[in-house]
This record gives sequence, structure tokens and C-alpha cells, in this order.
Amino acid sequence: MSSISLAILTLAHQASHAQAAQETTATPQQAPAVPQDAQATVPATPQQTPAAPQDATAAAPAAQDSAGASGAGAQGGGQTGAQAATSNAVQNEIQQVVVTGVATGGVRKLDSAFSITTASEEQLKQASPSSTADILKLVPGVYAEATGGQSGANIEVRGFPSGSDSPFVSVQLMGNPIYPVPTLSFFEGSSAFRLDDTVERVEVLRGGPSTIFSSGQPGATMNFILKKGTDTPEGSIRFSTGTGELRRVDVYYGGKIADNWYGTIGGFYRNTNGVRDAGFPADKGGQITATLTRKLDQGEVTFYARRTDDKNAFYTGVPLISSNEGRTISEFPGFDPLTGTLMSGEMRRFTVEAGPGRTLNYDLGDGRGLKSTVFGIDFAQTISGWNVSNKFNYFDGDLNTVAMFTGNNPLSMSAYNANALATYGAGATRATARYLDGTPVAADQQVVQAGLWAVEKQLQSATDEIRVSREWMKDNTVTIGGYFANYSSDDVWYLGNSHLMTAVPNARLIDVRLDNGVIVSNQGKEGPVNYAPVATYDGSNTALFIANEWKVNDRIKVDGGVRRERQKLDATVSNLTTIDADNNPLTVYNNNTSTPTGSNTALHRTDSATSFTVGGNFKLARDASIFARANKGHTFVAFDDLRNAGTQAKVDDRSILPTPSIKQFEVGFKTATPLYSAYINYFHTEFDGIAFQQILADGTILNRVSGSKGNGVEFELGLRPIRDLTLTLTGDWQDSEYKDNPDTAGKRVQRQPKLQYRFTPSYRIPIGDNELKLYGTFTYIGDRWADQLNQQYLPSYKTYDLGAVFRIGEKIEFRVSGNNLSNELGLTEGNSRLTTGGTGPINARPLFGRTWEASVMYRF
Repeated sequence: MSSISLAILTLAHQASHAQAAQETTATPQQAPAVPQDAQATVPATPQQTPAAPQDATAAAPAAQDSAGASGAGAQGGGQTGAQAATSNAVQNEIQQVVVTGVATGGVRKLDSAFSITTASEEQLKQASPSSTADILKLVPGVYAEATGGQSGANIEVRGFPSGSDSPFVSVQLMGNPIYPVPTLSFFEGSSAFRLDDTVERVEVLRGGPSTIFSSGQPGATMNFILKKGTDTPEGSIRFSTGTGELRRVDVYYGGKIADNWYGTIGGFYRNTNGVRDAGFPADKGGQITATLTRKLDQGEVTFYARRTDDKNAFYTGVPLISSNEGRTISEFPGFDPLTGTLMSGEMRRFTVEAGPGRTLNYDLGDGRGLKSTVFGIDFAQTISGWNVSNKFNYFDGDLNTVAMFTGNNPLSMSAYNANALATYGAGATRATARYLDGTPVAADQQVVQAGLWAVEKQLQSATDEIRVSREWMKDNTVTIGGYFANYSSDDVWYLGNSHLMTAVPNARLIDVRLDNGVIVSNQGKEGPVNYAPVATYDGSNTALFIANEWKVNDRIKVDGGVRRERQKLDATVSNLTTIDADNNPLTVYNNNTSTPTGSNTALHRTDSATSFTVGGNFKLARDASIFARANKGHTFVAFDDLRNAGTQAKVDDRSILPTPSIKQFEVGFKTATPLYSAYINYFHTEFDGIAFQQILADGTILNRVSGSKGNGVEFELGLRPIRDLTLTLTGDWQDSEYKDNPDTAGKRVQRQPKLQYRFTPSYRIPIGDNELKLYGTFTYIGDRWADQLNQQYLPSYKTYDLGAVFRIGEKIEFRVSGNNLSNELGLTEGNSRLTTGGTGPINARPLFGRTWEASVMYRF
């Protein structure tokens, strides 16, 4: 531990003893608390909070490592190692300092006037997330549809209306957005981040003061904080295996380099076929991350860099049977919805006919991957009484999408042939369907149509946030800052490209010909590229903000702030026409191919908006408080909104493209003791002018504008009734509905359950100097609607997860976990290419089936 960290802990210890002498609510087991005015002790190093031990809990309700009993700390020197860890875990929760959404320095989580969930490295491992987005299952008020794989999640935030991707979730690294726009078509923020052993913890802020800081996200902000080197060198190597022939290695090392210089380096390499085996690796690639920290007089500066090269298969819907108006979902004959995928080696390498004589080759194995470089600087120092902070981040990445997107619902081969004859059969009497090897396809064979899409997306951004803070009068600290962002996206799209295939796992492609010479499908291809824009986008944001924190007395603390932001967007989008790609009208599969004309449309948009926040915290006791907060935030239109508008006149029309505004109000209660923990809050949200987009199977883009309103309660509860046993319950209940648009007013906000919760027991078994820990999670997700019109019903579902970790001393760790052990058939998404539901055969995206993972780690 550095000398600065020791000084911080010493000051905190002395302050807490002084407070404990006056507050009778303190217990012998409670650790010294970081003072409510935490920035007084850590003014220049907002990331330099005391690090929790590897097996310690940052927040009991979020995970399972805060096991302990009332009185556990009273055992004195007779504690075993496991008992000491239990006591430390409780102490760490009570002392937990958060830095996300704080104007300067850090604040004790129990004293924060906003809703925030934290998870340590150990908690993240116990959650066994399938992707970065899947981490959000630890966070009440957030529902992440992570069934697409490593990338391309849909993430919904407590009543915030969104149709897909994650427009209301920003992903940060060391307090700065990785890419300043949270979502674009075929991009959402979690896709730009991969989790590994270089991450110390994550903090997820919901609403609160985030409307005025950083990128001004009014929804949820995931802030990943990297490990930093310390005076004590430490390292680890971890080998993992599991479902889909997983092979993964994680490495990490950190320590002191020279006087006042510290460094870390680590990363991973992984190869797996995935739970849905397409016949080729679903995930293949790796990552390396390094940090370099220089301790300064009353501060520090950290440089960090990350290089990621990862290929990830993207999973969309599979065939299912819907009955009882969508209330009952069952397996489609011959297709296991828990492990099956339509993708296969036969279609892995496919072609796109972009125009006469122009054929492009793509590989489904590339999926929705990430090939990126991130570089950042995190500086904080106290200079002559001024706290100065600057966070800079540069991102350059390719986030291409080469994936299958399901189209129409399954039907029989004979029905497909009949449709083909009706459409193209002038003078024809017979349709012949054959596999690519020439074998006839049976008339009763169920078939589906799915597009093989290719989207090339090159993103680049540079963001910088500077803050200057000073106590301008006693117990009043003012913060003035600015946020600056420049970002771009270069897009080349090929949507449509529909293929005809069997409705079985690892599908076979089908050719169809009519006896009048018409070729309906060739090499499986039965539809043209129907949307092929080429576009270049550039954006810039400039924001100025001011915030003030006032410590009224030892119990009351209030804060407020205002932000003024300006965004400027420029777009150059190709104009499109349709052609016959081979000038042969009988090859109907490539007629009406979308292609650029060679001319372009230039589009521009400038917006300004003001956001504010005001909140306060009242301490009921040393480790219990209530808070209240109100804020008003906004989101701006994005690149895709300009392209969809199509003309400058529509871009300028605020009734078509409004600047959405969001109002939020919340009140909450927080407490933590050795026996129990509770974080409970009520929230109210109101939205105006939210734009929605839906891309249909034929390339048609539907756009709607509406608002919404919602109320709900979020809870994170932990109970430690006996030593080494922890029971946690997290979740939320909400009632959110659309307003303003007569087509959707009164309908439930799509994709979000009214009720969701997770119950997690964990039990630690000391075995001499070793220990065994058992844990599990029961998850309930209530019913939802997949669409705004509430016509695609998604039933409720429940899952069971189990895990165990066995530690031999302090060096060796064995871990095993299993998810969805009951093989629950739960749907996370309906057919997003259709506007209504129905009964009979459908396409939808279910949960992954039963999976397992095991690892062995050696620390040195």
C-alpha cells in the first residue's frame, strides 16, 4: 500500500474515532468509516480509494462475499483466516467509497445522495457474466438482454423507453466514456469493453448527478476502474474451461517500478465454440491492458492503454412454437432452442452482390467483434488549495457486424414454393427445391429466411473533462468544469441479403428454381441487398458545468449543479438507387439491389440543452441515511437520426427530430451493519420527445416519436443471520407506460418487466487455513412486451445458478459455476424484424441453455 493510501486510512481512522465517541449507534464490529466529507481526505486522487481485499465485498446486496454474523468482529485475535475475511468484508462495505457521479474526490457509498451499485473483482467473478452487458444483472432497475453473445446487447433502464441497443447506458473506463455516444445502429457501449483480471471494480450509477458530469448520461453509467500498481507486487494467472470447449487464460501483474512509479500489465486470450455451436469458434481473440502511475505531491497521474482484438459470434432469434396468444412458448420440432443456432459452416463464408461485377466476401465467424485501441490519462492533484482533475480518453476501433438476422417466421417448403409460384410464376407450373449438393428438399421440411448482413463500422473519438474545485467558504466546495468530445463513425452497410435455409440447427441452404426459368434462390441466396448506405459522420460536444456541495452540519449535506451543452453533427450519406446486379431479370434473388448512386446528401444539426441536478443526504445515524434527488437531463439526436430523416428540412423539423428531455425524482434509504444491509429507493421518471427506430425484414425503417412516464422501487438487501452465511435480494418493481403518441399511449414500455429480482445465498466453510465457499442465485424476470404496441408478448421466466470456490491458502483457487441449470426456456427478445406477434411457428431469441465454467488460479 502506498504512503498516500496509508495517510488516507490514518486520517479516516482518526476522524471516525472522534465521531464514534459521540454517536451511540456505532457497534464494536464496525470499521472506521470514511468521513461524509470524503473529499477532504482524498481531494486530489479520486481513484485512489483504499482497495478492498480480493475476497472482500464492495456492496453486500450486489454479490455474495460480505458474509458475516453480528458479533463476528468480537472474536479478537482468535479469528481464523476465513472469519477475519468475513469481518473485513463487512468493514469494507461500511467504508466503501465511490467516485462515479461525485464532483470531486470520493464519498462514502452510505453517504451518497444518489443510487449506485458497486461490484468488486470477486463479485464480478461470482456473477459469472456471459458478457460486459450481463454484469448489469447485479444492478436493480436495469434489464440487460445479453443473449446475443459478447456484443450487441439490448439494455433497458428503469422506465427509460428504448427499443434496442442501449441509448441510456454509458460505459466508462477510469471515469471517462470509452466512446461518447452510448449507442448507434449496430453499436452499443458495452460492445467496446471486455472484462478481465485487470479490472478492480465497477460502479454503476443510475440517474443522479450524472446528468451534469462527463457525457451527461441521464440513465445508467457503468464506470470500470482498473487496478493500479502498489508497493507490494502481485500477480496471477488463471486457466478456464467450460461449455463450448472454452479455452481461456488470464494473466495480471502489478507492482512498484521505481520511486513513485507504479505499473500493471495483464490481459486474456480466449477460444470457444460457445453454447450455440455454429461449427466454428464463437469467440476468438484477446486483449492486453497496461497502466503506469506516477505519485505526485498531493496527487497522482495514471496513464492507461488497452488493445483488444476479439471476434464474437452474434446470435439472433431461433425457431419456436408460440401458443395461447404468446403466453406459452415451446420447442420447435427438431430444434433445441437452448443450444441451437441456424448458423453453420455451409453459410459461414458468404457473398454480397453489391453491384454488377462487384461481389464482396464476408465471414460469419467475425460476428460482432471488437478491434480497438484505447489510451487515457487520469490526472488529479491539489495545487495551492485547488483540486484539479483532468480525464482524457482516446478510442479508435472497428466494430463491424457480420451476422445473421432472422426474417419471416418458419413455414413449410411447399408453402414457400407456392408463394414463389404466385410471385414469379407467370407461365410456371412447378417449383423445384434442392440442397446445394443437389438433393431434393422434402415438401414438409420447415424452412426460414434469414439475412446475412455485413456492416463495416469504424469509430474514433477523443474526450476530455477538466474540473477545478475549491472550498470557497466554510463547508462549501464549488466545482467548475468543462467536457469536450470529438467523435466520428464511418459506415458501409449491406442489409437484406436474405437466404433460404432449413429450420434446423446448423441449417442447410436451399436453391429454388421455377420451370419458367426463374431462379428464386441461388446458393441459398433468395433476396437482394435491400439497404446499402455509405456514410461518414462527425460530431462534437462542448459542455460547461458548475456544481456546489454544502455540508450544512454533521448530518446534512446538499449539492446541486447545472450544465449547458452544445452538440454539432455533420453527416454525408450516399443517395441510393436499385439495380439488377447481373442484368438478368430471371435471377430474381438479386433484382432490386440497393446501391449508392455516386451522389451524396449532406446533413447538419446543432442542438443545445441545459441539465441540472439537486440532492441532499441526511444521516440518521453513523451508518444510516436517507437521500432525495431531482434532476433534469436530455439526450441529443444521433448520427442515425440524421440518416433516417433523409433531408435537411426533416432534420431541422423539431417535431420530427426533437431533443428529448428527461425528468427524474428519487428518494432513498441506505444502511449497513454487521447483521444486515439495505439500499432502497423510489423513483419517478418522465420523458418527452423520444424517437424510436425499427428495421423490418424488407429493409423498411419505422420511426415513432413519443414520451413515457414511470414509477418504481429498487432494492438491494443483505442479511447475515449467522457467521459465514449471507442472504441477498436485489431487484425492482416498476410501472412505466408510453404517453403523447395515440398509437402507443397507455401501453407498457417495451422490453421491461414490471417485476424482477434475484435471491442469492452464499455460505463460507473454513477448513483450517483453507476455505470452501458455496453460492447460488435464483432469478425471476416478469413478463414483458417486445414491441411498443404491446402485441409481441414475452412470458416471465426464472433461472437457477450455482457456484463454488475452493481456496488453498492465499495462492491457489479453484472455481466452478453453472448457469441456467434448469434449462429454462425464457425469451429475451421477440422477432424484431416483425411488428406483431402471433401463434404457431415464430422466431425469437431465448436464454442460453445450461452452461458451466471451471477455472484454476495461481497468485504470486
